[in-house]
Amino acid sequence: MKVIICLVLVIFACAVPCQAKENEFTIKISADGVRLNVECENNKSVEALKKLLPLTVEMSAYGGFEQVGSLGRSLPRNDSHITAKPGDIMLYSGNQIVIFHGNNSWSYTRLGKIIGKSQAELSEIFDKPGVTLKIFAE
Repeated sequence: MKVIICLVLVIFACAVPCQAKENEFTIKISADGVRLNVECENNKSVEALKKLLPLTVEMSAYGGFEQVGSLGRSLPRNDSHITAKPGDIMLYSGNQIVIFHGNNSWSYTRLGKIIGKSQAELSEIFDKPGVTLKIFAE
């Protein structure tokens, strides 16, 4: 009987679409004026980042696969060894935001991912000496 009840609950939960709370908003970014959609993680780092918005971060290229910029303060972190992929947005050392247009393995806290852009499109946007990143809420 418990198995049937659990199965019914799982089916019901999967059938009900997620609804945004009334005061919930999404994070958006623009890189040198190019607007990008972000799928955020649900963690304390993202919650703390939302409290800083709007935010402008001067980014610098690093390693040929990422842009890195200081947030100006530390956020809560939960680092783990991650292989980042193009579009991943990570927190490094608690106070730097990193956006990847290539791959790298290191210890990061995942903040989110840019959605709807290919690796080639991300490289076109981020594979340059520096990028002005604007982070805002909608």
